[in-house]
Formats: sequence, C-alpha cells, structure tokens
Amino acid sequence: MQPLRIGVIGLGRAFTLMLPSFMQDARVQIVAACDLRPEARAQFEKDFSAPSYSTVDGLVSDTNVECVYIASPHQMHLDHCQRAAAHGKHVLVEKPMALTVDDCATMTAACAAAGKRLIVGHSHSFDAPYQEARAILEAGALGAVQMIQALNYTDFLYRFRRPEELRTQDGGGVVYSQAAHQIDIVRLLAGAPITRVRAAMGAWDPHRPTEGAYSALLWFENSAFATITYSGYGMFDSDVWCDQVSELGLRKAQSNTGQAKQRLNQNTAGTTESQRKAEVTYGGAHYASKRERTEFSEHFGPVIVSCTHGALRIAPTGLTIYSDIGETFQPISAPQVSRSGVIDEVLTAIRNGAPTLHDGKWGQDTLAACLALLQSHRVQSDVVLAPRA
Repeated sequence: MQPLRIGVIGLGRAFTLMLPSFMQDARVQIVAACDLRPEARAQFEKDFSAPSYSTVDGLVSDTNVECVYIASPHQMHLDHCQRAAAHGKHVLVEKPMALTVDDCATMTAACAAAGKRLIVGHSHSFDAPYQEARAILEAGALGAVQMIQALNYTDFLYRFRRPEELRTQDGGGVVYSQAAHQIDIVRLLAGAPITRVRAAMGAWDPHRPTEGAYSALLWFENSAFATITYSGYGMFDSDVWCDQVSELGLRKAQSNTGQAKQRLNQNTAGTTESQRKAEVTYGGAHYASKRERTEFSEHFGPVIVSCTHGALRIAPTGLTIYSDIGETFQPISAPQVSRSGVIDEVLTAIRNGAPTLHDGKWGQDTLAACLALLQSHRVQSDVVLAPRA
C-alpha cells in the first residue's frame, strides 16, 4: 500500500505533537505544508524536502496532497476544511472541530458532498489506556458503567499564548482546548451520548482573561454519569497520580509546578508573548527539533470507572481492575509509534472506506458538550443536549 500523502495547514504546537507520528509511521508521508511564518516554511522544506506555501489555496491546490491535516487556530477550521473539500482532499482536523455546532455540520456536509472522509483528532480518546479500558468495559465482565471520574491539573493557562488563545469567543481558554479531550474520553468509556450537563467555571487571573478551570457533571443516555474537573492554573500537577508520567508519555523526574508561570514572567523587554511563543514553535529560534521517544502511553490525567461488578483505574502505565475476586493489573506497553491510533483511524476511513469513531458527527457532539459547559456556567443551570440525529 502506498503511503497516504498528507499536506499540513499550520506548523504550530499541534503539528509538533503529531510530528513524531508522521515521521515514524511509514504508512503516511508529509508532502506539503502551509504556514504564514517564513521560518516555519524554511524549517519544513529542510526537514521534508517538500514544498511549502504561504496560502491555504496553494496547499489545497497541490495535486500531490491526498489528505489535509488542519492544525491551524480553532477559528479557522471551518474555512480550511471547506477549501480542502472543495479541492477533493480528505480532512484530518484537530480538536476542537470548530467553534459552533453549525460550523461542524457545515464541515461534515462539505466533505460528504465531495465524497471525502473527515476525521477529528488528535484527542486523548485515541490513547491506548482509554481504548484498552473501553475494550474491557465492552467485554461486560465488570457490568454496566455507572460512574466515571476524570480530572487533570496542569499549567496550561501559563504557557505562551497568542491573544486569541485567551479570548473565549475565539476558542480560547481551557474549555475548547482541554474539555474536548476529557469529554471525548468519558464519552468513549460511557458508550452512550451525553444528555445533560451542569458546570461551573473559574476565570481567576485578570491577566489571562478566559476560563482556566472547570468542573462538570455529565449525564448519559444509558443512565451513567461522569464528573470531569480540569485546572490549568499550574498550582498542582496531577501527574503525581499518574505514576509521575507526563501527558506526552515521558517520565517526569519532578513536578513542574510553577515553571510555566516563571518563564512567562521572565523579563524579556521588547518581546511580546506571541513572539516568544513563535520562538519555541516549529522553525523558531529556540525550537527543539527532536522529541524524546515516549516511554509510556500518552494520557489526560487519572480516570476511575465504577461499574456494577467492579471498578477500573486508568493510568499511562496500565489498568488496575477491581472486582469481588480481588485486584489485577494489566500493563500497557509503550507505543512503537506515538499517536499511531490517529493514523490507524485515518487509514481505516480513507484506504478501507470503513466507518470510524472520530468522524464529523463525533466531533460535533463533543463540541456541543463543550458549549453546554459554557452555557451551564453562564445560566447557572442544567443544560439539556439535543438527541443525536
């Protein structure tokens, strides 16, 4: 089978996190890229010996591109997906899929009209710990899923940000970027659509004027419910509850509490935060061109699933199963290729023409739940989600 030829829109943070997968997986080939930054395009041409474009139209017009990976800012996903579909390209789009449910539906319709596939990822619901947990739950020995608890404490809000990343209306804050991961995970584990949500948000730093924390209760169609909690304020690092393994699957020697905020507050006269972010992003002056090979699976914080006949603790090193007959541990091997689950699903859709989990409707439903969290906090009440069509 010939490698799937991928063109990339946006050589930023999302691209750098997928880059090891693209470089290590022989089933795909990066053949073109688009970015506004000349230094990023120069780095790409050096790394891949392939063309780069300063405009999206240039990339989607490239006849060598079969699939477009959209890793541009959230608010641009709709336009970039429509352009890719109009030029007969399959689409892999980063989460969140878009900023409104209508935009998601438009993206799905555009790809369907062009006869092309749409996959939404990466989200952490692709990660091996959650996929293996779902297989155990589907096998039925633990009985029905009754309750899920998921939480994550990070320094997300104090990493270098462009202005729109701190404006909720432009897709900024932790709900669009981080709740999308957590909601995907609990939806996967519950195995049913979300019907109702109740949420509270925290926006506690006037210098970072967007949501930095949330807690929410989600109800599912099968009577299960989940609590999800996230804080990006960097006061506590929940990786201590994940065997001291980072979100990206690397062993952490110590907690990184406070480090992001310290870097942000360093005196860098004459340099904006956006410029500092560009310096450490792909092609920037301080960009680290290689990432360590992952020692463990990626993850998104500790998760506990309570079932009729037992419980399941999900961690990057493995799954602990609790039942009436005792406690067992099922280790999870480090992936040969990080985020290979994304590539698996893309190829299943495009090469095999088979249905996939993370399609446009999945991405739309996850976004609908994210928006419901924001609305619930705003109106201080439950929000009922429309039944899945």
